[in-house]
Amino acid sequence: MSASLLTRAPALVRRHGTPVHVQIEQWLVGEIACGDLATGDRLPGERELAKALRVSRMTLRQALDGLARRGVIVRTPGRAGGAFVAEPKIDCDLTGLAGFTEQMRRAHRTAGARVVEASTVAAGEDVAAGLDVATGSQVHEVVRVRSADGTALAVERSWFPVGQVPDLLERPLTGSLYELLAAEFGLAPHTAVEYLEPVTADAEDAGLLEVQPGAALMQVERVARTVVGVPVEYARDRYRADRVRLMIRTGVDAGIGEVSAIPALRADIRTGR
Repeated sequence: MSASLLTRAPALVRRHGTPVHVQIEQWLVGEIACGDLATGDRLPGERELAKALRVSRMTLRQALDGLARRGVIVRTPGRAGGAFVAEPKIDCDLTGLAGFTEQMRRAHRTAGARVVEASTVAAGEDVAAGLDVATGSQVHEVVRVRSADGTALAVERSWFPVGQVPDLLERPLTGSLYELLAAEFGLAPHTAVEYLEPVTADAEDAGLLEVQPGAALMQVERVARTVVGVPVEYARDRYRADRVRLMIRTGVDAGIGEVSAIPALRADIRTGR
């Protein structure tokens, strides 16, 4: 595989609008997209690859660093290390109000849930505001690690109003909580406002997600409401940025004839099913 990749090295264009290191990234991404490079394949050594591309090792490293940041490749140190094609990220579509279990079903993955904590606590200010209850009110807190095919992908921290779901913690909590809310309490989440924000893994997140402290995560803060507007969940989910890609569909609002705009780092999204 390494030898054949070297023979396909493209002629890079200097003094072009696209920097050379970006051209290298685009070439390698194309090799992966067409199947000539598969998950787990090892790229040629830096010296060989730089020679085939006729670039300096510094330029090549810029390209590899960019691909590593995007999660396209993983780099491991040591004699047996190198740059390897990473497993493709899983797309999670936040446009509709589908829970993690449904998202994994769509991605043809087996969803798992490990309950880390389930207890009744006093609502802090943020939780109380999200659930429209008084600060200090009793809420159920459920913390779970969500996985796909056995690999931890996200930490979900959710709070539910005790007044609406008094015996929630007595029910099974390893499946879809949205399905549970609908089937057992008649409180199917129908709309949500969600905020997306990049964060880094603290010691607790790192331990639960099996990543290094400081690893890139994407936080989704959410308030889910029923069809009549009753808040039933306040949540802060944290996804591994190296394994999950969050997707939002935008379109033209027929009422005002303008294209919806979503800021790069923070989005206020109202969704429905």
